[in-house]
Amino acid sequence: MNPTPRDIGWIEVITGPMFSGKSEELIRRCRLATIAKQNVVVFKPAIDTRAGATEIVSRADVRLACVSVDRPTDIVKGAEHADVVGIDEGQFFNVDLVSACEELANAGKRVIVAGLDLDFRAEPFEAMARLMAMAEYVKKVLAICVVCGNPASRSQRLVESTSRFMVGDRETYEARCRRCFVPEGKGPHQEGLGID
Repeated sequence: MNPTPRDIGWIEVITGPMFSGKSEELIRRCRLATIAKQNVVVFKPAIDTRAGATEIVSRADVRLACVSVDRPTDIVKGAEHADVVGIDEGQFFNVDLVSACEELANAGKRVIVAGLDLDFRAEPFEAMARLMAMAEYVKKVLAICVVCGNPASRSQRLVESTSRFMVGDRETYEARCRRCFVPEGKGPHQEGLGID
């Protein structure tokens, strides 16, 4: 059990691969804060349109109202009256997310950020890596490898694309362990997908 800060702000990071329950954990923490009568506001990047602009949705279809924003500075402006600030899909923001989270925490707010730690090449997303270094609490969650059933720490891209940022779901990604993960979207579990 970690000691809980009092009368100060702090940063919590929930990270791991796709399909590991990051958004669900963010929703759980934000709902508990709401039950405790804290003012909670949740944000997500506007690029993520999978559940519409006004909700974040977990794989278990647990939903929470949110505000879609284009830039981390929009989060700071929109969180003026919040006690707790939730941010989903943090990997889609640039490194300005770090200074925005620092500003919010220094203003006495609890900041909870969920996002991928690694891209489809298993390279760290800069904003998330820096946030993990700055955060008081970091929780790394794992998925289950769809190939062998081991704990999965990677997000295997299933479609051909060199774009680092590609919003997708089960049709474009799957969870893989270290052994079964193949960078650049070429893997043993992708026969028939048109990937060389």
